[in-house]
Amino acid sequence: MAERPGTLDLLPRAFHVAWGWRVEGGLFVSSVVALRLAGRLGAGGDLLLVGLVVIVLWRVPGLRRFLAGLLRASAVRRRFARALWLCGVVGPWGTHPVVRRVEVVPAGHRLIVQVPPGHHAGHLLTAATSLAAALRVREVRVLRSPTDAGLATVTVVRHDPFAATPSVAWPWATFERTSLWAPVPIGLDEDGHLVTVHLPEHNLLLGGEPGAGKSAALSLFVAAAALDPDVSLTLLDGKQVELAGWADSAERFVGPDMDEAALVLGDLRAEMDARYEHLLATRRRKIEPADGLALHVVVVDELAFYLRGGERAVRNEVTESFRDLVSRGRAAGIVVLAATQKPSHEIVPTWIRDLFGFRMALRCTTPESSDTVLGQGWASQGFSAVVIDPAQRGVGFLLHEGGLPVKLRTFYLDDDQVAVLALRAGTLRGLL
Repeated sequence: MAERPGTLDLLPRAFHVAWGWRVEGGLFVSSVVALRLAGRLGAGGDLLLVGLVVIVLWRVPGLRRFLAGLLRASAVRRRFARALWLCGVVGPWGTHPVVRRVEVVPAGHRLIVQVPPGHHAGHLLTAATSLAAALRVREVRVLRSPTDAGLATVTVVRHDPFAATPSVAWPWATFERTSLWAPVPIGLDEDGHLVTVHLPEHNLLLGGEPGAGKSAALSLFVAAAALDPDVSLTLLDGKQVELAGWADSAERFVGPDMDEAALVLGDLRAEMDARYEHLLATRRRKIEPADGLALHVVVVDELAFYLRGGERAVRNEVTESFRDLVSRGRAAGIVVLAATQKPSHEIVPTWIRDLFGFRMALRCTTPESSDTVLGQGWASQGFSAVVIDPAQRGVGFLLHEGGLPVKLRTFYLDDDQVAVLALRAGTLRGLL
């Protein structure tokens, strides 16, 4: 975009300032005209009109809310237009992006912004940090429209809606049994909407610093799988304690033992091959709910341990098994869920990491770490796990079906709830 207009360009700037007050100006002119007309009715006509307006606003709260929202949206438009001008996000004749719609969201405001001809929404993305400073807000997130390069969704984040919101109990905690073919509820987004994840045919990678809530988030998926008696469940826990509460609910549980991990993963590859032989024989391309073949969920906590521990030959065997399961297992009904602190290429090879279609980044220490989990470039668009308060465990960004990262707070299962659910699952599965 062009530099901020100089003195010769103040006329179009003055026009835009005046245009920003059009709502208030329209209401003022309408009021003056109405009062003049009421005055012609005789003495007290103007007072009668004012009284009538007060009564209508009092008795019709919908109208009152509409007018208040109209005035708030007008103020937001003016502040945003001023910030654009201060940050130099203007065109040759003082034109600047136009706010088409203003929505109130728990984090602040969401704006639908149209960029003038000759420019594109990428200019807003470049100026996001400067705009946040000019607006005196926490951050500004800019998301370009996938269908219109001149259109963008701008979220003005004024406060963190998760700051005063404690973790919420998992909605499925009272279920006697579940179905993993149904979307699994894992948390609430910034607007308070339920966030679900559809696991069949997908793999999920979770990353974040120690204490960010990775294991707690992973427990939600384990619980959903364990409470479905038709699901086969395999757990690998590098620390042996994070998933230990679910050990009696799983067909196989592996601790920090590389040899055992290699054996179990080898069995899973053999099962995967057998499933593909079945699909070939029945002329089908993937497992469906009616096929009678159960989903097989493989949950790995501390993925880095299994990819970097043990002797080289065993480590290579385990790494290759993970790669094979993640790359080929989807259609065979094998779902891999893995958590690690930082899935950098030194820890998790890119040819494994990039195979995970779903990503979840909890609190990270650097934008690069956040992008390592979510994918390159998301941090620069405002989807950075660095801005998450370290005290807010379970808050992160999820990249899944929608194709865009969603900031959410995961539900939480405490140790007592895990014990109850694990007992229920073990009994349901006939393992206890």
